[in-house]
Amino acid sequence: MRSALRNIAVTASLALDATIAASPVTAQNFPSKPITIMTGYSAGAASDTLARIIGEGLQAQLGQPVVVENRPGSGSNIAAAFVARAPADGYTLMVATDATLTSNSFLYKSMPFDPVKDFTPVLNAAVNIIVLAVHPDQPVKTVAEFIELAKKNPGKITFGSSGAGSPHHLAGELMMQMTGAQMVHVPYKGGGATINDLLGGHIPSAFLSLSAAKTLHDSGKIRIIGVADKTRYAELPDIPTIAETLPGFEMSSWLALMAPAGTPPAVVKQLSEATAKFLKTESVSKKLGGVGLVVTANPPEELAGTIKQGLDVRGKLIKASGIQPE
Repeated sequence: MRSALRNIAVTASLALDATIAASPVTAQNFPSKPITIMTGYSAGAASDTLARIIGEGLQAQLGQPVVVENRPGSGSNIAAAFVARAPADGYTLMVATDATLTSNSFLYKSMPFDPVKDFTPVLNAAVNIIVLAVHPDQPVKTVAEFIELAKKNPGKITFGSSGAGSPHHLAGELMMQMTGAQMVHVPYKGGGATINDLLGGHIPSAFLSLSAAKTLHDSGKIRIIGVADKTRYAELPDIPTIAETLPGFEMSSWLALMAPAGTPPAVVKQLSEATAKFLKTESVSKKLGGVGLVVTANPPEELAGTIKQGLDVRGKLIKASGIQPE
């Protein structure tokens, strides 16, 4: 009897030792198979563009294939829910947006994931700059003139966005709150549809991602009159920030690399450092800058704070705007 008990104890001890030893070995051997990066939007979106660039960089540095998979739908909630339920081993990641991790919590009655509890922050990769653009036929060339026009025509000036509750929509809501102007929001299913109607003159103005608007501005097809970020964009130094007219105005849209909650810290560290190193190279920064994405490459700890702050700020703004959850 004692011999049998001793054998059981030895077996259990060996199993425990093996489990303890396996964790660091797994992290040290990472990656040993292909990595998948999910995005919640269609090909061509800012998150998709960034995911593919990150995928190229990780593949070159880690020596394993990196596949980008698009799962659009429900404001990116479908892709996020999939990643939240994936094994926490570093092989399934997501390029998530500020909307995914903050605004959506207040825009949907039932969320399939918790943005704080179900994910591990890896890297706040880049800022997707938002701009205010008008059709060239509009008689405004500055933010001040745009606000004056809106105030003189309450309820008659429309602005488009990529969807209700999107940061582009919230930028318009914030402008109305800060100025008292009454404008009409026209939501679209994505930035592409918004731009098409702006180009066609069906709407006079829109808040757009610079990544989609810059080329059209350069060709004179639309006119960017203000940048929603804190500082002017280096590629468009002559375009002022909206805050230069409305002090305190800011609507940042960011893109972050996330992993399922419980992903080993050593794996998170490896992914974060490899991605940051790649993004900070001059060629990659310049490439992303050319499409309106500014590399930030902030570490996991800072990203966690950004998410919590975003939940607070976006929650208050959405509530004040009267946007009802779906």
